[in-house]
Amino acid sequence: MSSLDRQRPAVTPVGKSFRLDRTHAKVFGVCSGIGNYFGIDPMIVRAVFALGTIVGFGSFALIYLAIALIAD
Repeated sequence: MSSLDRQRPAVTPVGKSFRLDRTHAKVFGVCSGIGNYFGIDPMIVRAVFALGTIVGFGSFALIYLAIALIAD
C-alpha cells in the first residue's frame, strides 16, 4: 500500500457539517456555504436563489435570511 492510499479524504461524510463560508461570501456566505457542502460552484447556488426569489415572489429571500440567522 502506497502513502497515497493511506491518506484520508479531505472531507469525510461523518464529520460533514454545514457552515457559512464568510471568506467567499457576497452577503452572508449562505450560498458559498451551500456550494461547499454539496461540492458545487457557489455561483450556481446564487443563480438558483436569485431565480427563486424572482419566480417565488421573494420566498427564497426569506429562506436565505432564515439560513443566515440559524447557521453558525
